[in-house]
Amino acid sequence: MSVYKIIDIVGTSEKSFADAAKNAVIEVAKTVKKIRRAEVTKFDVKIENDKVILYRAEMKIAFEIER
Repeated sequence: MSVYKIIDIVGTSEKSFADAAKNAVIEVAKTVKKIRRAEVTKFDVKIENDKVILYRAEMKIAFEIER
């Protein structure tokens, strides 16, 4: 039987929502092993001077707990 933990993270990108989500998984994978699932729960953007300057993807990352 496997046990999983879920953490909330936020990825960012100056290019797109897709890059923001991808960047989040890349960064988490540097310290978390056995990632099994990633779910985007929210997208938003940071705006300055009426222009989008940053895309953000809030995500839930599920990974298997080692015993």
